[in-house]
Amino acid sequence: MADPSSYRPKPGQIPDSPGVYKFRDEHRRVIYVGKAKNLRQRVANYFQDLTNLHPRTRTMVTTAASVEWTVVSTEVEALQLEYSWIKEFDPRFNVKYRDDKSYPYLAVTLNEEFPRVQVMRGAKKKGVRYFGPYGHAWAIRETVDLMLRVFPVRTCSAGVFKNAARTGRPCLLGYIGKCSAPCVGRVTPEEHRELAEDFCDFMAGRTGTYIRRLEKDMTQAAEEMEYERAARLRDDAEALKRAMEKSAVVLADATDADLIAVAEDELEAALQIFHVRGGRVRGQRGWVTDKVEAVDTSGLVEHALQQLYGEERGDAVPKEVLVPALPEDAEAVSQWLAERRGSQVSLRIPQRGDKKDLMVTVQRNAQQALGLHKTKRASDLTTRSRALEEIAEALGLDTAPLRIECYDISHLQGDDVVASMVVFEDGLARKSEYRRFQIKGFEGQDDVRSMHEVIGRRFKRYLQDKERTGEWEETPETATAATGPAPVPAATGPVPAPALTAASPDDEPEPREDDGRPKRFAYPPQLVVVDGGQPQVAAAKRALDELGIDDIAVCGLAKRLEEVWLPDDDDPVVLPRSSEGLYLLQRVRDEAHRFAITYQRAKRAKRIRSSPLDDVTGLGETRKQALIKHFGSVKKLRQATIDEICEVPGIGRRTAESVAAALASTAPAAPAVNTATGEIIEEDDGGSS
Repeated sequence: MADPSSYRPKPGQIPDSPGVYKFRDEHRRVIYVGKAKNLRQRVANYFQDLTNLHPRTRTMVTTAASVEWTVVSTEVEALQLEYSWIKEFDPRFNVKYRDDKSYPYLAVTLNEEFPRVQVMRGAKKKGVRYFGPYGHAWAIRETVDLMLRVFPVRTCSAGVFKNAARTGRPCLLGYIGKCSAPCVGRVTPEEHRELAEDFCDFMAGRTGTYIRRLEKDMTQAAEEMEYERAARLRDDAEALKRAMEKSAVVLADATDADLIAVAEDELEAALQIFHVRGGRVRGQRGWVTDKVEAVDTSGLVEHALQQLYGEERGDAVPKEVLVPALPEDAEAVSQWLAERRGSQVSLRIPQRGDKKDLMVTVQRNAQQALGLHKTKRASDLTTRSRALEEIAEALGLDTAPLRIECYDISHLQGDDVVASMVVFEDGLARKSEYRRFQIKGFEGQDDVRSMHEVIGRRFKRYLQDKERTGEWEETPETATAATGPAPVPAATGPVPAPALTAASPDDEPEPREDDGRPKRFAYPPQLVVVDGGQPQVAAAKRALDELGIDDIAVCGLAKRLEEVWLPDDDDPVVLPRSSEGLYLLQRVRDEAHRFAITYQRAKRAKRIRSSPLDDVTGLGETRKQALIKHFGSVKKLRQATIDEICEVPGIGRRTAESVAAALASTAPAAPAVNTATGEIIEEDDGGSS
């Protein structure tokens, strides 16, 4: 690992001009390329205290052994040179989008004497007109089949074309009118090229002209009583309309635009592009990338624009590019796009109307693509095995942690404090083993104490089951655990340990007599992961120590920098950005967070919907609703006398007395006040459900 100070440029050596810089490793390989408006300011940022750098940037500068730069005249030139160098050197620390599949295009080979319509994949060729990309090749073939009625362009291969020319007989398409048969001289090369150009014009969105011309010719043929020709023209017009219907109209003003959306998390990003031509979605494609550099959404968009339009010219760059966030130097990027198109390009964020609505759809596709990518990655057995091995190596475990349990605490400003336990076995979620907890040892907000309580309760149940089956030999430590551990010191003072013998409504009830099936808390994990840093890890380890459990590893995953913390270590373990082990730990942590917050929201909603009438014995839902409907609110019901309550149909005197007593015991001590406005909040809703 190199020391960045060993290759730091001398003060004043770096120019303050626009330019592009390269970091090289000890083998002179380019590992990162960047651009800057001011090279001196940007490059100097890499040589500050390492603790202030983003972990990915820190890894890059400690891998590098030298830095060099090239001065350019303008920011646009810097953008062009950056793209060229990234393409040439393929630096390992630059974001590079990967196509999640090879997209097919509809191509017209205008560089040939007799242009051909065909499906093409891969790199684009000079002199070929491309349309798309399409999701499936069959979608291209269906469209072409409809359009060949009107534009009978050649679709055959070079071998078939030469064979037909040699024998003087066209292929089947020539006989049925779906090819103009230039191979046997039915049309001249000029006439065939004109057909191919008309085909391209129609695919480019200029559709109205051809349909109107066909309808005019059809009317004229009918007036001249050439009914067979009129019927053929009618069918041709219908074929073109069906071809148009295959791409839905999304923008009414015949807009040519590309819409780009990004879905991302801490480790990966997915990009979706919708190509809209003539107001219709003509193609869609998606990319995914690992976030190997410290980059935000605007940076991801800039990299995407470079990769998407770096090799394009002319109409391939649309008039509008709609993005979720503007690049850092949006003006320079817009100018670069305009130079590639040859005319002005609008680069902006849609704010309202149809374009914003379509951007929501593109964003939804990006989210689904990211989820699908993660699902595919998680389902691969080899990848899961490598992830578990990397975790074992990083944490110093003797074996791969085949069972991992992760815990997370969730609350809303100290209310409804709950915890979750999720289980992953062999790298896959085992949802039947998920558990949730209510924090009962204290009130208020303290994630460290909450984590200590939850870990203690979970593994107390594990010990109880082992004692019942005779698999656990009692020691002085476990004997203490059976009666409850001694008070545990915490950051805020001595904290009494929670009673671990009483079952919570949300925990597993006391195990029944052995019926041959494993109990829910019977299996110990090889690794306990907690959502948090050093304090949460220390609390979890302390809970295990108090129970005499020393064969279960503990670690924490801090969300902000994705650092892995171990007990009694002052520095975190930083797994490589490309590590499958880090990806698995992140997925386990995110699942625990999702499960915890779902439970916490459900508890909060249930509490908000609760009513003082819920505690009245024998008062069902129907009679509660009758009371609220009769009096209008709980407040008015609380003010009513027992005789007035008895007037409600179905309410007897004994029930009325119970209702009055329940409401009296829950009467508010003071009126509630809206802290934002200072208004007194009237209790005018029943709240019963």
